[in-house]
Amino acid sequence: MTALKPESIDLFWQNYNSALCSMPIQASFCNPTDPHVSAVIVSFKPDHAALVALIKVIRPQVANLLIVNNGIATELPDLGPELKVDIHNLGDNHGIAYAQNAGIRRLLANGATHILLLDQDSLPAEDMVVQLARALDNLKERGVPVAAVGPCYVDSRQGEAASFVYKKGLALKRHPLAPGINIVKVDFLIASGCLIPKDVFSLVGFMEDEMFIDYVDIEWGLRAQILGFNSYGVYSAAMQHSLGDEWFSFRGRRIPLHSAHRHYYHFRNALWLCKRPWISQSWRAILIIRLLKQFVFFSLVANKRPHQIRMMLLGVWHGLRNRMGRFDLTPLK
Repeated sequence: MTALKPESIDLFWQNYNSALCSMPIQASFCNPTDPHVSAVIVSFKPDHAALVALIKVIRPQVANLLIVNNGIATELPDLGPELKVDIHNLGDNHGIAYAQNAGIRRLLANGATHILLLDQDSLPAEDMVVQLARALDNLKERGVPVAAVGPCYVDSRQGEAASFVYKKGLALKRHPLAPGINIVKVDFLIASGCLIPKDVFSLVGFMEDEMFIDYVDIEWGLRAQILGFNSYGVYSAAMQHSLGDEWFSFRGRRIPLHSAHRHYYHFRNALWLCKRPWISQSWRAILIIRLLKQFVFFSLVANKRPHQIRMMLLGVWHGLRNRMGRFDLTPLK
């Protein structure tokens, strides 16, 4: 599929707005505060201006907003009472999975019926929550067991809308954009922007703390799928999201690049996921083939290639040995 340019996505969302408003939906989701949608933003040394922009656009869309900060209070901007944001400082970096779980549990204890997950580098559209909620109600009215619904996101540096992904055989396919279709079934979603009903957590469970970062959302989505709960992408729900530290152009495609430290987690967690007893053989094959391709690619094009190779191999070793949790890079320098 040829990736869509931002102007095409904007036109698509505009065309869907009128159609979606006429869909038969439960009255409860006409106002997202009625079903008590609460959001958790996970932060780690965030850009202050970007975080404030995110808060301002998402706060009117949810009943409660909580920031779980993987650090100390001085790393956050001054958030006055007018923003109506709760803050939970963890004091140190415990990873995105731990922080998400801390936020989810706290919001559920305060009466949330739906949880919205957000990263600090995301910027939702002003109607993203309403669009996700409408899609969720539409699926529930059809009797579909739903793990999560998530938005179509654009990375401004890439200038293209990310495709929703599903597995077919031993390959990952991208859903083509088709007129009249707003909701598509996927195997997993990125965590940021996901809207999850509270009952799903009691049936599927929470995020895997020991993964720390990378593949956390993929593992949860596949686990939910095995248990009969599918995830769905919603084209009419829009979000900007920054993926990767930088982008690399290769054969007409722009590919996100991460640091060597992140590639360590990527390889370690992918192999750890392959060893889960519930993962299918087809997914094991997909993950291993994907890692082999990425190892060759990053070994050739990434900066500081010897260090990149070392960290990817270390991730493989630790994944095979089940050495999980936070990995401190300092001793390796």
